[in-house]
Amino acid sequence: MSAYVIVDIEVQNADKYQHYLQQITPTVAACGGRYLARGADVQVLSGDWQPNRVVIMEFADRASAEHWATCREYAPIHALRNRYANANMVIIDGQIDVKPEANP
Repeated sequence: MSAYVIVDIEVQNADKYQHYLQQITPTVAACGGRYLARGADVQVLSGDWQPNRVVIMEFADRASAEHWATCREYAPIHALRNRYANANMVIIDGQIDVKPEANP
C-alpha cells in the first residue's frame, strides 16, 4: 500500500535551502518515491492552517517512506533542511480498493 510524506515548510534562508533541495531530491527517487506536489501557491479552503510551502511525496509503502525520512545515510541532508527551514512532516498510508461511498 502506498504511503505519502506531506511536509509544510517555512524556508528561512532561500539561497542555502536550494543546496538542500539539490541534495535531497535524488534521495526520494533512490527510495522509490516520487514528488506529487511541491510549491508555495497554496489555497486555503477552510480552517486555520496557513501552509507556506507544501511538498507531497508518494512511496511504495510506509517502510520506504520511513526509511527515506529516518535513515542515517540521509540524516545529514535532512539536517540541512532543519538548518535553513522550519518543517512539519507526516507520513500517511494510502488506501486500497476504497469504494467512493466509503470515503468520509
